[in-house]
Amino acid sequence: MDKNRVKGTIDEVVGSAKRHMGNLTGNTRTQAEGAVQQIKGKVENAWGKAKDAVRDANQEAAREEAGREPGVIVITGDRTSL
Repeated sequence: MDKNRVKGTIDEVVGSAKRHMGNLTGNTRTQAEGAVQQIKGKVENAWGKAKDAVRDANQEAAREEAGREPGVIVITGDRTSL
């Protein structure tokens, strides 16, 4: 798991708590800060997921490549790889 996903999740939870605390106390500044932190966490979490997906795809491609004999052509769907 990417560190951005961990940090993003923490920001989402803390932001949500701040927002709810602002709602309970009627403090609009705390509500707004919580909402901003929550959104920041969601964006960071999404960035971490994207990085994980790219890393996983690269690892899978490397595993497939390692298992192939040199010079063998494999046709899958609309892609051809050597």
